[in-house]
Amino acid sequence: MRIEIKIPSPGESITQVQVASWLVADGELVEKDQEIVEIDSDKATLSISAPESGKLRQEISAGQSADVGAVIATLDSEARSVNKDAAKLQPISEDVSLQSHAEEEKVKDGEEKPIRVAVTPVARRMMEIHNIDENSLRDFFIHYHLSRGDVEFYLKHKEEAQKHNLPETRISSETKALRLEERQQMSPLRRKLAERLVGVKNQTAMLTTFNEINMTPVMELRAKYKDAFQKKHGVGLGFMSFFTRACALALKSFPQVNASIEKEEIVFHHFSDIGIAVSTPKGLMVPVVRDAETRSLADIEHKIKELALKARDKKLTLDEMSGGTFTITNGGMFGSLLSTPIINPPQSAILGMHNIVERPIAVKGKVEIHPMMYVALSYDHRIIDGRESVSFLVKVKQLLENPIHMISEVGDAEAELLGL
Repeated sequence: MRIEIKIPSPGESITQVQVASWLVADGELVEKDQEIVEIDSDKATLSISAPESGKLRQEISAGQSADVGAVIATLDSEARSVNKDAAKLQPISEDVSLQSHAEEEKVKDGEEKPIRVAVTPVARRMMEIHNIDENSLRDFFIHYHLSRGDVEFYLKHKEEAQKHNLPETRISSETKALRLEERQQMSPLRRKLAERLVGVKNQTAMLTTFNEINMTPVMELRAKYKDAFQKKHGVGLGFMSFFTRACALALKSFPQVNASIEKEEIVFHHFSDIGIAVSTPKGLMVPVVRDAETRSLADIEHKIKELALKARDKKLTLDEMSGGTFTITNGGMFGSLLSTPIINPPQSAILGMHNIVERPIAVKGKVEIHPMMYVALSYDHRIIDGRESVSFLVKVKQLLENPIHMISEVGDAEAELLGL
């Protein structure tokens, strides 16, 4: 039976998508619920799974655009059953793949264990067509997960090397001087991101204010309780939960920072839906931690971990990336010392975290070395005045340099904060 696979709607207002990449080759047999293709929209990257087992026939090539609802592929479900029936007629023999795997595992004393190379089905097919072995690609690339793009890149460099009469063994070193160029079409997500960033610069009165935070109290608190926190809550204690909670509390004191402009009105949000900027291969994504002001540090850590895993696996939904009222971005994880982050519209402010560096500071008239972090608050000056922006950042600084002020309960304030 022929089954049509249509492009689902990634969300409201999206009418067209781009086929990012096929995860299986044309004509290949697939299993039910196996992911077969990735599609890009201007809001997210989604994967489509096979509704049934069968032989796949691609209707739209990778890189092409198509309307939502269009047939992207077809499945011949009878091909799978025929294949299974034919398999029953085959004489029983040793499993070649298992046999190869077993031989690979047999490593004599003193010998290095062979390196396994993961190759996608499309890349494997191209390697067979062009007679390329895994060892050649493994020696050419640093990583050991090979895709179609890797094979195409290898073939291009091999062709250039032959034009210049370079030995194949010198491809990876000599082609660096060939000044090659490569052009890639921007994905819908990247194009939309570019439009939004330019729009922010042109449509807002963006300004940035800076401060610095002594991270000693937070780092000492983490060192003291990290094992107990991990044991009780089943998640690590990171810096982002402290910053998220501090910002949520500061937003209560300075509601303008949590507001947004809608036509000629200022919309004040009496809740804190804080977006956490995440860098992915497909571009910047900002999943949202809902009602951050009501969450404990453990709740925030669990939610951030869940959203980060979904972002890495391209499983984020549009609902999980929309509706934020404030954003935090952490350039420090890449080594940034200072930056001016760009507002995430329609929000009016964004906090930028940076690298923690030990610096000498004056403490009660004495010079001491402490782990310091520069923080930046970019804000829309149309609705946030300098007093509110500076005061908000000072409030965040005070909360992080005195973490027990993040709660009002009496008793063991530190343990209460961490939910221990």
